[in-house]
Amino acid sequence: MDRRTVCGTLSKNQPPARRRNGTHVIMRFGINSFLFTSPFTNDSTKLFKTFKRWGFDSVEIPIEDPSHIDPAYVKAELDKAGLVCGSVCACLGPDRDLRGTEEQQKTAMDYMTALLDQMVVLDSPSLVGPVYSAVGRADAVPADEYKQQWRTVVKNLKCLCAAAEKRGKQICLEPLNRFETDFINTCEQGLKMIRDVGSHALKLHLDTFHMNIEEKNQAAAIRKAGKYLAHFHACGSDRGTPGSDHIDWPGIAKALKAIKYDGDVVIESFTTDVKVIARAAAIWRKIEPSGKDIAVKGLKFIKKVLK
Repeated sequence: MDRRTVCGTLSKNQPPARRRNGTHVIMRFGINSFLFTSPFTNDSTKLFKTFKRWGFDSVEIPIEDPSHIDPAYVKAELDKAGLVCGSVCACLGPDRDLRGTEEQQKTAMDYMTALLDQMVVLDSPSLVGPVYSAVGRADAVPADEYKQQWRTVVKNLKCLCAAAEKRGKQICLEPLNRFETDFINTCEQGLKMIRDVGSHALKLHLDTFHMNIEEKNQAAAIRKAGKYLAHFHACGSDRGTPGSDHIDWPGIAKALKAIKYDGDVVIESFTTDVKVIARAAAIWRKIEPSGKDIAVKGLKFIKKVLK
């Protein structure tokens, strides 16, 4: 794809508004499909009825390759099940890297622009995840090299955000823990990238698992994120069920309420059943009895604590 197309004129379209009940925005509870399958394909939509029966409002769909799905078919199946695609999760492997080689940068840009196009059909508002770098790239580099990488990512995200704005979508950048990236680990680093890019389409995506490793205080990080927080992953400190761990969930609930958070809260946990994802996420043992346990018990807990 021609970079001039990706970096076209900024649109004044804002990311789509959340559904409302009177004057109150309704918080949605979602599930990331990696808990049960990889890759997500048209056939994976058979999970939707189960997700709805368990009480979820939305599905976060990791699209590993745009060719894996027909977005119109997936949207029809979501509608049939009474669900929405709350977000599309970007999957950045070694060949997709906004701070990598020119070829890796172009591959990443083309891939995420294709996701934005599919999101229009899916009626999904948010592209989420570590959109800045290949996951697993964690190297100690000299300060000057890090600054150059930062400038490269800023340049690329400006272009990607322009594409998102034209489509009325938002991009939610996720800090990862130190074992998965050396680039953006904390809320403060994420906010700095947002400031440097300077697009209203770029927001923050926080995850309790990563914050448990990198933040001094998760609730304080949420308050610092404030109005820029647009997507939230809820999972246990060990990647297991939210609530069956040592995370200060009441403190997190108070912080989300304090900033008037109205984005999706998504359970993103993994099991050894989905082998490729288990390996990527370093899930070497059975953390919980099953994916269903994580989903059902986790949803019950987060609905209660965030009530």
